[in-house]
Amino acid sequence: MILAKLDDDKAEDIVAIDLKGSSPLADTIVIASGRSQRHVSALADHLLRALKDAGLGRAQVEGLPHADWVLIDAGDVIVHLFRPEVRAFYQIEKIWSVDSPHRGLSAG
Repeated sequence: MILAKLDDDKAEDIVAIDLKGSSPLADTIVIASGRSQRHVSALADHLLRALKDAGLGRAQVEGLPHADWVLIDAGDVIVHLFRPEVRAFYQIEKIWSVDSPHRGLSAG
């Protein structure tokens, strides 16, 4: 549902990293970019609404006021939403040893 919502809302460079069995942090990390602070904020707002509508309304969110990097902790799934420049700076995918945007779960 998270991947579909981000795709519907035109998130860019969506990457899902399967952590099952390799981290107690979460089962999956999803990383995506928005074109601007406004787009990142809208992606986060729409995703939080979709999680709530799906009965998963206890998600924790950080970073919404500035919307350069928004983190949504939905329990088994952690979502990182970035402006492209911020994503390039932090390179979160490299922390989890993602070699290409096609590794992990697919968005389709």
